Amino acid sequence: MSDGYVLLEDGTRFDGELVGAPGQLTGEVVFNTSMTGYQESVTDPSYAGQIITFTYPLIGNYGVSSAAMESDRVQARGVIMREGKNSEDAASAEGGWLDWLRDCGIPAISGVDTRSLVRHIRDRGAMRGGVFPAELIEAEAGRAVEGEPSMDGADLAREVTPVEPIEIEGEGPHVVGIDTGIKLSIIRQLQERGCRITLLPCGSSAKEVLTRDPDLVFLANGPGDPAALDYIVDNVKGVVGKVPVVGICLGHQLLCRAVGLETFKLPFGHRGANHPVKDLESGRIEITSQNHGFAVSGPGGESRLEGDEPVRWSTDFGEAELSHLNLYDRTVEGLVLKDVPGCTVQYHPEAGPGPHDARHLFDRFLELAAA
Repeated sequence: MSDGYVLLEDGTRFDGELVGAPGQLTGEVVFNTSMTGYQESVTDPSYAGQIITFTYPLIGNYGVSSAAMESDRVQARGVIMREGKNSEDAASAEGGWLDWLRDCGIPAISGVDTRSLVRHIRDRGAMRGGVFPAELIEAEAGRAVEGEPSMDGADLAREVTPVEPIEIEGEGPHVVGIDTGIKLSIIRQLQERGCRITLLPCGSSAKEVLTRDPDLVFLANGPGDPAALDYIVDNVKGVVGKVPVVGICLGHQLLCRAVGLETFKLPFGHRGANHPVKDLESGRIEITSQNHGFAVSGPGGESRLEGDEPVRWSTDFGEAELSHLNLYDRTVEGLVLKDVPGCTVQYHPEAGPGPHDARHLFDRFLELAAA
């Protein structure tokens, strides 16, 4: 282990001790407020291009296991912690957290004042940054950070999408997913309901999707700026009204853009497992898992919904309704199409990690396939 530091694009520095793989890295520095689920988080494709700061002060205390993977590899570029542990004695542990990060080639830093770092990001917004060895002069580290592309306009879906279609057998409804970085826990939820699943590269055309004869089209989660994915949005438009369409997280944003709404970058994103979301039709409030840096504007361009009633407007596909509301900042969390089958949510009903309050939404999704 050796000394290192985090440097943000505004010049703010936080010192610590390098505990991961050797080397330096840059990316967008974000924070996650979950108390558990560190392995699920770093393997979630939605974190591609980002350096995760964990707000919980102790990370690694129950080791790592193959069951906690959300993809086939670590997707985050690096990890920032207050205290990183290498415990291997938990019942489910197959190895130590810090050893695993090193084996995966992921730089990490411990001993950082993460409370101060998170407050800084919360006040100033998510920003580019990097993790560097202490011997690297700040001026050189600063140039590396300046060379990191902004998340605005970033098409990272192409970095995490499969090269070829993936087929997963099942006896139930055929779900065809446009794979912009789907989590394994989403796949597991569909498998538990007997679905046959086909995952297509994110650039697949509407014709390629419909040729698969889907009972349901699923728009996956994923990284980057939804405004950079209009080539996917155009293909989504070619599917809506012909077959039921549902989506989660980035998939929610893509369907919203397909029906005419805009998206915008949040100051510091929603990343954690304790976000209250209100279903505007039923009044039910669920505690949800979230991981996104962009959100959907209302039909009037508003970034916040002031009322607690569903917001309805006309689209090229008939009537649509904003169905869910984040109670932290009153941003849009759900969409329902009223005249053609389709619905989405911004949050993660599969959890992975997080609460299971909203897993019933997978049953609602599949009801559209059976309709």
